[in-house]
Amino acid sequence: MFIDHIHEMFNTVGVPNWVDWFGRPVATIFFFLSVEGFIHTRNQKRYMTRLLIGFWVMQIGNMIIQHFFPMGDFALINNIFGDLFIGVLTMYGIQQISEGRKRHQQGKVWGGILAIAIPFIFGAITLVAVTAIGSHAVWAKLIMLLPSPFIAENSFMLYLGPLMYLVRKKRIWQMLAVVALAIISTGFNFSTLFTGNFQWLMFLAIIPMYFYNGQLGRSMKGFFYAFYPLHIWILYLLAWFMGVGH
Repeated sequence: MFIDHIHEMFNTVGVPNWVDWFGRPVATIFFFLSVEGFIHTRNQKRYMTRLLIGFWVMQIGNMIIQHFFPMGDFALINNIFGDLFIGVLTMYGIQQISEGRKRHQQGKVWGGILAIAIPFIFGAITLVAVTAIGSHAVWAKLIMLLPSPFIAENSFMLYLGPLMYLVRKKRIWQMLAVVALAIISTGFNFSTLFTGNFQWLMFLAIIPMYFYNGQLGRSMKGFFYAFYPLHIWILYLLAWFMGVGH
């Protein structure tokens, strides 16, 4: 992840494109771990709240940094917290629908449908607002605090998380889902696999997925929640101070 972001910030000054290869499996691993986290957490709502707060903090931080330290047309859109929040919220919706159907509780079913729909509702609000008032207006900036797949770092690819949740009892099916999406990500254009479109390398995430034993390791969530935004902001500011043009 760190190496990938070095490429993102400094690719215009000579960091080779192959450096980007190392970062392609990262988001997929995050999505897989979000499934495990959702399944095993003691408090699912607190887990979602933590991800939502992380999204807000990083979104606001990105706006502030780019306002005071602009780098041309370069847009700092990194915010995996939003992708993870939407994915986990969708998993929660799927869970509620399943439980509601089993217990014949229509309220839970509709609540689950609403949970899945909320990011799309937010996305529609964002698109309409930005179209109507422009992307540089203050209100448009505030609306960007609504998590949706339209502004997510990985766009609709974030739904790989909920897909892996649906097949969570079969690791092989999770890995096949990753491979299938990796193939689709090529656009079936195999002439630029190592020179342009590297997203297919996400399939390498199946290696740690295969060896994952399901056991809880050392808790580093505090470190991750801090390191992820801080290292991106530091690399961005370093690029700005060095006069890197984008």
